[in-house]
Amino acid sequence: MNDKQAPATLSLTRPDDWHLHLRDGEALQAVAGASAAQFARAIVMPNLKPPVTTVAQALAYRERILAALPAGSDFEPLMTLYLTDVTPADEILRAAEGGVVRAVKLYPAGATTNSDAGVTDIAKPRAALEAMQRVGMPLLVHGEVTDPDIDVFDREAVFIDRVLEPLRRDFPALRIVFEHITTREAAQYVEQAGDGIGATITAHHLLYNRNAIFSGGLRPHWYCLPVLKREIHRQALVAAATGGNPRFFLGTDSAPHPARLKAHAAACAGCYTAPHAMELYATAFERAGALDRLEAFASFNGPDFYRLPRNTGRITLRRERWTIPESLPFGDDDIVPLAGGEPLDWRLVA
Repeated sequence: MNDKQAPATLSLTRPDDWHLHLRDGEALQAVAGASAAQFARAIVMPNLKPPVTTVAQALAYRERILAALPAGSDFEPLMTLYLTDVTPADEILRAAEGGVVRAVKLYPAGATTNSDAGVTDIAKPRAALEAMQRVGMPLLVHGEVTDPDIDVFDREAVFIDRVLEPLRRDFPALRIVFEHITTREAAQYVEQAGDGIGATITAHHLLYNRNAIFSGGLRPHWYCLPVLKREIHRQALVAAATGGNPRFFLGTDSAPHPARLKAHAAACAGCYTAPHAMELYATAFERAGALDRLEAFASFNGPDFYRLPRNTGRITLRRERWTIPESLPFGDDDIVPLAGGEPLDWRLVA
């Protein structure tokens, strides 16, 4: 690695997180500050119990997020609605007019955490999708089929053929974000699809393949949905993230769960990366010899796709070996961050 790729510090335009779970209640109080320390803005997922399906609920949730932030924080939560089979077009129009809700999230029913109220058939919310296309409201897609006959490692690739491609044919002007992509097929699809579709990529899918879940035993803190895939897919994601295409951008999919539920017999899906997100991304980009591409991926591509101004502040990462905490407070519980107890060579210092 040459000197240009191995600096002692990195100064970047302040990044944003375009896919974040903040939860609610005590969990929200425990995690909101971690994201605010790393990012200026975040697209906040709506899969609460009950889900955030109306503008009024989104506004109320936004106020709870703001109240949970540390004093003096200027972090901006960008709100989303949870698409259901019966989401009315009027709710989409209210969202567009209000300016607080920035997108609508499609969860196939049963695909992941708190997705039971999600869409059972993409044809059912047609009126809402038509309204979104009309007003330019992005659709954020959890791209997996839920058919039990489809292997869990193939569900993203099958989703492209069964759902995403027909959806884009029916709604050619609908702006879509293919969230937390995990496969070579998804990366290639977005690369070839044209300007109307972007994709978020997590740090854990850039750094790890599915061996991480089973290294030395079953490791639930590496279990997420979509699940980690084969090494060929990880390599394809790294190529996409570092390749300079502006339609790939940062989305942590940081998904906090108490440690006792991650170590449960029916372990919750999700990796908690918010406290050390930029350090993980810097690690991934450095390993790829592409630190010079990190700023565009983390700070420019997302706001450009969402048609929002880029941030003007900056952050600094310093080359410094430190150890990720093995656990952190999480209300009355604790939470295990991804790779807790392991070293990192980058640290956010300002």
